[in-house]
Parts: sequence; C-alpha cells; structure tokens
Amino acid sequence: MLVFVLLSAAVPLRAAQADDPQQGASEPSWLDSAVEQAQAWNMIVGAGFLVEPKFEGADDVEIMPVPVFMADFGPYVSVDTEGLTINAFDYEGLSVKGRVGYDFGRDSDDDKHLHGLGDIGAGAVLGLDVAYDWDPVQFTVALDKTLGGANGFTAEFGAAYSVELDEFQFSIGPSFTWADGNAMESYFGVSDRQSRRSGLSRFDADAGIKRVDLELTGLYMIDDHWLVRGEVTLGYLTGDAADSPVSQRNFQPSTMFLVGYKF
Repeated sequence: MLVFVLLSAAVPLRAAQADDPQQGASEPSWLDSAVEQAQAWNMIVGAGFLVEPKFEGADDVEIMPVPVFMADFGPYVSVDTEGLTINAFDYEGLSVKGRVGYDFGRDSDDDKHLHGLGDIGAGAVLGLDVAYDWDPVQFTVALDKTLGGANGFTAEFGAAYSVELDEFQFSIGPSFTWADGNAMESYFGVSDRQSRRSGLSRFDADAGIKRVDLELTGLYMIDDHWLVRGEVTLGYLTGDAADSPVSQRNFQPSTMFLVGYKF
C-alpha cells in the first residue's frame, strides 16, 4: 500500500529584529508570530490527489484527495498525516526511527467484489524504520505491527537511488513486502463462512512475500516555499496474495500528485 512522505528540509528562522527602544517598535501581529512558529517547526502544508486500486488486489481504481501536513517539533519528534515519528538514532548514515500511526482496515462496501467477506477493522500501527545512506543509494527496512483490525505484522525491504539537479530531486527504487499469517489471512484468506456468503472459493493465505514494488518519485522546488511532488508506484502481488480469489488483478499501479507550501 502506498505510503507517502514529503521531503523534510531545514528552514532557517527569521533573523530577529534589533530592539531599539528609541524607535518604539510595535509588537508583531498574531499572524507574524504564527508564521515564525511554523518556520521553527519546518512546517509543510498542502493538498493533492491519489489514484490507487480500491483495495489491495482490486481491478478498479479510485481517486482520493490527499491532505499534506508535516512538522518537526525539535530534532527528535515529527508529525505528519500518517502519524508521529520519533527520531531515535542518526549517525554516519545509519538512522533508526519509531512510528505510531493507524490502519483504516477494509470495508466490504468498498467494492461489490468484497461483499460477503466482512469488514477488517481499523487499528493502531507501531512501526520501526531503519535506513542506511550510502550516497546516492539508501537502503531501508520498515517493520509494522497492527494492533487491532488485522492484528498483522509486515516487513518492507527496499532501496532507492536518488539524484539532485538544481531544484529537482528524483529517486527510483524497488522494494518487497513480507506479511505474517494474520495479515495475509485477513486480507487474502476466505473462510468457509465467507465463501458461502460471497461466492468466492475457500482459500487459506499463509505468511510470505505478498508484493514487490518499483517506486519513482520526483520533487521540484518552485521557489523557497512552494513545491510539487509526484509519485508513481508499480506494484505486483505475489505468492498467496496473487493466488487468492480476493485478488482480481495482480498488477497494482498507483500515482500521487501533491502541491505543498514550506514555511
């Protein structure tokens, strides 16, 4: 599933104005104070859209609006629309981060193909991200445990090659995702009861590599504040995820376009 992250860039604080009691300078307005605080938090706000399959394995796609928000609260804590991140370790190219996020699950009303399978509830996600930068390549491992809902565990292993040309940044890289039995059975398994209600064949989905992806990302800084970001992901289901009667198509492309303002 597509997970998006905007590039975080340091934003210098405004230079403090000299305090000259002879001039009797007025106090800054609430708007000036808010902008200055947003700069201190390296805040990015914006919006865009996402085109992706209605569910993992779906044949049809849907277009959804995507809000953009990101802020750094000091060197160790950052917040975005996907949750909260703790920057635990960063030394000589190796970084370790902890995450607290959410998983919306899956609604059987999302598509008629899912009718009779029941809903997969939402849950909290505890994540651990490990990355190693070997310029210009970055190797990543993302571990996610869902509490509630599917109650599953996934591990994504990836690499990305990045280049910078003036205001333009581009990256491309492959990844693959392994999922445990709970995650696979929740999203791709079909029990006897679900089979009777949905008409799909009974199917047991075991732990294994569920998908491989190739992701291409481009970011362009229009000026010191405005930016645009595009992302294309070419995904392909594998193993039991591909063989499951829940899956209508193994090729799972998605694309996203965002416009943001950096304070």
